[in-house]
Amino acid sequence: MEQIIIHVDMDAFFASVEIRDDPALRGKPLIIGSLPGERGVVATCSYEARKYGVHSAMNIKEAYRRCPQGIYMHPHMDKYKAVSGRLHQIWDEYAAASEAVALDEAYLDVTERAGDLEGARRIAMTIKRRVREELGLTCSVGVAYSKTAAKTASEERKPDGYFEIPSSEDFVALMLDRDVRALYTVGEMTAEKLYASGIRTVRDIREKQELVRRLLGKQGEWITKLAFGIDDRRVTPYRPQDAKSIGREVTFQEDVRDHQLLKDVLVLLSIAVERRARRYGLYGSGVTLKLTYHDMKTITRSRLAAVSNSAAAIWREAASLLDGVEKRPVRLIGVSIYNLSGEEDRQLCLEDVFAGSASGGEAEIKRLLEGMAARYGLDFAGHLEQIFQMDTLHRTVEYMRKHI
Repeated sequence: MEQIIIHVDMDAFFASVEIRDDPALRGKPLIIGSLPGERGVVATCSYEARKYGVHSAMNIKEAYRRCPQGIYMHPHMDKYKAVSGRLHQIWDEYAAASEAVALDEAYLDVTERAGDLEGARRIAMTIKRRVREELGLTCSVGVAYSKTAAKTASEERKPDGYFEIPSSEDFVALMLDRDVRALYTVGEMTAEKLYASGIRTVRDIREKQELVRRLLGKQGEWITKLAFGIDDRRVTPYRPQDAKSIGREVTFQEDVRDHQLLKDVLVLLSIAVERRARRYGLYGSGVTLKLTYHDMKTITRSRLAAVSNSAAAIWREAASLLDGVEKRPVRLIGVSIYNLSGEEDRQLCLEDVFAGSASGGEAEIKRLLEGMAARYGLDFAGHLEQIFQMDTLHRTVEYMRKHI
């Protein structure tokens, strides 16, 4: 094998952490995400809930219709992030390169460490044992010659599973007569296009390669390669500087018409973006405002700006963009920065000149937070650390909405 890749995927991660911490939840249909009656979706659910047809990204109202007897719970992101950090520490010990896909999922290049398939098998079993013994959780592990095959293998025996796909021939033999959706990256819309042209299985893709390419362009080229088991991508560790943008958004539980409230929420979102950008030493030279209206229409408005990661600069641009859009009830609001660069690529801007002065960005944010404190009766400035925990930010925004 030219390369040996392990894909590790935790089993119903959020739900499993909650069940571990509260054994009374074991064996029950547990749904993590929004609560019934709220806006939102399922983040994840226990395997007992999946028996009712509930799955991640499902609208919470549909989940409740299918499983009214389920136990519904908001996610505790700080707890999951802490567990995730420990998981990745364990996994990284065995890999020359580790590519984190999510809190609960990663690709590991074990080519040198394993040496051969048997060595990779030993590493996989060690990872499963340590995750169980040290964290009280289970994971599914796939070992294969490529990233796509490793991902497919880890899904093959869930939960708490293990599977190997040593070669492209083995991958093709496994997938040949499966639905096109079984191929990684083939989603619902892509599948519908293929179905409409009589392409329903992986075998059909292989037999109608030119048609697939005409239908889907570059994506068709990629899917055709996968149908033949071809995937030479390498495990690439995530680098924050490679991100295309840094952003934060919130969904309101009821539509918001108040323009001042939207601008105040943008203050908090801009601070959140600043914090993440500064954590990685990144700057943006563009700001994007995102809105989803009550009728589910989503718009984005972007503007190039001076290179910065200042919350005040981000907020000014986002608020100006907000002033220029149609005033209608808003369901979701978000802000992001793009055209990212590091410190070494950055040129001096006005935000640097005024940094630390009375007219600088920190002073402007302080004034904005003071105004918000007067409007909502909350000490925003004194509780920023707590506010920017995942679930607390949403609760804070909801409090603001109810106390306009």
